[in-house]
Amino acid sequence: LGIGNCGVLINYAPGMQSTNLPKGMAIHVPAGAKFLFQMHYTPNGTTQEDRTSLGMVFADPKEVESVVRGGAIANVRITVPANARNHREFAETKVDRDVHLLSLSPHMHLRGKAFRYEAIFPNGRVEILLDVPKYDFNWQLRYLLKQPLALPTGTRLRCTAWYDNSSSNPANPNPQVAVRWGDQTTDEMLIGFYSVVEIK
Repeated sequence: LGIGNCGVLINYAPGMQSTNLPKGMAIHVPAGAKFLFQMHYTPNGTTQEDRTSLGMVFADPKEVESVVRGGAIANVRITVPANARNHREFAETKVDRDVHLLSLSPHMHLRGKAFRYEAIFPNGRVEILLDVPKYDFNWQLRYLLKQPLALPTGTRLRCTAWYDNSSSNPANPNPQVAVRWGDQTTDEMLIGFYSVVEIK
């Protein structure tokens, strides 16, 4: 879900819980903004009804201390070879201001096997932020940090994704073909969604 030219507001995928922000935090929606929904459907051979709905809780501006912003770390050039059981791909971005990290949400499709977020701090220290050793397309969770994590300017966020395009993957529709980026569930993706607030 996006708002006009303001980028991604929120993402949702199967199994994901609603977004509940800590007290004093809110997502800013400019006055007059239009909501744009990007829906990915996969035909199943029968007529279906769309019952999509959006629920929002409006914050009192006087109580908002921090504005939450979302981001996405993506690699649209991925190629998962045919019959590959443990293929690895990467995506990375650099933090351009001091922020606190609030949440992480990995996204792949049916060949998705495992996903890891790492922070490479400016001093060279590497910290694993989230390690999902058994990714399940049907349960794409948003992981909320117990305590916001400070990421100084220049920190690199790296996502590593592993794919199983072999016959040992029961969700794989066709292990005999190479798979590239695409919107359909039978295509693949590598996106590491995240949310942050600026450090004041």
